[in-house]
Amino acid sequence: MVKHCDIIIVGGGIAGLRAALTASKSAKVILLLKGKIGEGATEKAQGGIAAAIDSIKDSTQYHLEDTLEAGAGLCNEEAVKILVNEGVARVKELIEMGARFDKAETEAGGGFALALEGAHKRRRILHAGDATGLEIEKTLGNNLIKEGLAEIHEETPGIDLIIKDSRCIGINAQNLKTGEIETYLANAVILATGGLCQIFLYTTNPLSATGDGVAMAYRAGAEVTDMEFVQFHPTALVQFKEFEDIIALPQFLISEAVRGEGGILLNKLGERFMEKYHSKLELAPRDVVSRAIFTEMQSTGSDHVYLSLQNIEPENIKKRFPVIYKTCLERGLDITKDNIPVAPAAHYAMGGIKTDVKGQTNISGLFAAGECASLGVHGANRLASNSLLDGLVFGQRSALAAKKMPSSQTIEFDQEKTSPTPHLKEVELQRLKLIIKSAIWKGAGIIRSKNSLIEALRKIEIAEKQLNFMISAFKEIEVMNMLTVSKLIIQAALDRQESRGAHYRSDFPEKDDVIWKKNLVYKNTP
Repeated sequence: MVKHCDIIIVGGGIAGLRAALTASKSAKVILLLKGKIGEGATEKAQGGIAAAIDSIKDSTQYHLEDTLEAGAGLCNEEAVKILVNEGVARVKELIEMGARFDKAETEAGGGFALALEGAHKRRRILHAGDATGLEIEKTLGNNLIKEGLAEIHEETPGIDLIIKDSRCIGINAQNLKTGEIETYLANAVILATGGLCQIFLYTTNPLSATGDGVAMAYRAGAEVTDMEFVQFHPTALVQFKEFEDIIALPQFLISEAVRGEGGILLNKLGERFMEKYHSKLELAPRDVVSRAIFTEMQSTGSDHVYLSLQNIEPENIKKRFPVIYKTCLERGLDITKDNIPVAPAAHYAMGGIKTDVKGQTNISGLFAAGECASLGVHGANRLASNSLLDGLVFGQRSALAAKKMPSSQTIEFDQEKTSPTPHLKEVELQRLKLIIKSAIWKGAGIIRSKNSLIEALRKIEIAEKQLNFMISAFKEIEVMNMLTVSKLIIQAALDRQESRGAHYRSDFPEKDDVIWKKNLVYKNTP
């Protein structure tokens, strides 16, 4: 089957939905989803979306400064200026579409209830309880469906990009319902496939976050950059014994906003410890908090620390964090009374497909937006609650640029007849995934070294040999994608011989602006 349209968008999170809404106003759009709509990382985003909408107490300049500081010298300042300035307008558009963010309870009725999170100097986080991502995704999705202009194909993950005469003219995808390979041709392709942190043993990411877009783009000859920078969220709920047998399930995230409202971290001995690591205590940048927790766990011989909400009124906890309260209660914890056992988990990839501020890659006709893209807006360490804003702003920008691409319909294309034939059984694929996830967590995790990275690479290469055949079935391609992004992360982490932002080398513990204040870019030659 071959289908034609103007723009293909791969991925249905905030970046993909915003791009689809923008593009479908004047172009024929097909939206390809790996699963069903609403199954990505966007709906799991708890904390909120950062925007300087309070022009009296805050400013886009403050937001810019906070983002640049968190990025540890590697932010693209042009991209950050676009993020913080255009972000205000994009958030206001969301509100006009019907997004319901929490309002301040003041006598005058007030504006929005803005939260504070780590490394922000002002309260600027709009939230909808602790289900902000779900509210945004629902708003964008409802408007897209109401407009009825985009053709949505669920359970149809992309397999490989189609490149002809140095231009991307489409994508091959597998319809998981029928098992058939389907070809989609267009003037432009926008990859908005989300993250890659399912390559780590412990992660907050949904099961779909296996780096498919990054791997696809890299195979096609697109440049990737900043792959060494993976952010670990400091506070993921540690699973209880009855849940530990399901290793693949995402860790439940305890939002940074909990610490913003007064939550404190205690080690196994009940001691508050963040004063040893940073002047901002629990509101230090995420990389600092994650390493502090990791260090405390090692020094006390524990697999977790505790997040105490003793400084927050019980009724405020229930109202402000209803999803966290309900989820913890289901797992035997009443967080109005009990401390929450937490530990770091892989959360967000700053690196990905290299783009300019319009989402354009080095391949004509290929665009990327959201977590799978990397244009330097987050630098070496993403500022909390900037990810949703990134998807919103650059999802729109990529769509506007993609609409300007000339027609590719005159390019001749010979469709390959393919019939996916899985070689490995499901149990064998799960075993390979576990090998990858364990190797990357241990060797390329929160604290790395040359020896740990080389050992991780050795294990990855052993696993890779078990896929040494021509594969066309998506479940095997997904494992191949995990191997590809794992090797890219390891290579970049080996090459960057310093510590900066989310990348920490125990054998090179200092930041080196003389040699390493630069981005590492990698390109495959197809």
